[in-house]
Amino acid sequence: MPPDARFCHKCGKPLFELVAQDETPATPVVDSVATPQQPAPPPEISFHNAVAVRTALLTSIVGSVLWQLPISPQLVWLLASLTLVGFLAVFFYQRRTGQTLSVRSGARMGWITGVFSFVIALILFTGLMLALSDAQGFAAFQKEMRAQLGQSQDLDRAMEAMKEPGMMSIAIVTGLVMLFVMFTVFPTLGGVIGAKVLERDRA
Repeated sequence: MPPDARFCHKCGKPLFELVAQDETPATPVVDSVATPQQPAPPPEISFHNAVAVRTALLTSIVGSVLWQLPISPQLVWLLASLTLVGFLAVFFYQRRTGQTLSVRSGARMGWITGVFSFVIALILFTGLMLALSDAQGFAAFQKEMRAQLGQSQDLDRAMEAMKEPGMMSIAIVTGLVMLFVMFTVFPTLGGVIGAKVLERDRA
């Protein structure tokens, strides 16, 4: 028989055992590499941010004490204290979270604080209007205004005009608009200043 024969050429008996080979290709083992997780982005400054809302509310309460202090000139102190409120809101938020705020985020933080400050001022303004609705309360307010501004014919005409319901309504609407602009613009400015100054300190 030929040396490479596998079977007997007479009876067909195999000359040696055949080893079955697995024809299925081996699946390569791939080591799974864990993908590093990206850090979560910092929360956006908005009314949905609970930390920002709490910080703005507490800062506005502190600010309501500041801007009612009898410091002359009263209007200048009011604007300065509102600006300071926005700055403090950014400072307290960054200290609590460790997050450095951009100028845009600082402006938002200051604006939210200004909204809460406006709500507090609105409550005080409503109490003043209720006091002025009474004749004795209006007379006391008129006396106090004359003591602060002195005797003036323009003041007397303004006081007489405010006794009319229509003029009183116009004064209330005008005062609310001025309050909202004042109590939101200056804290927003303070938030921008706070973000710029504190970002420079951390650099």
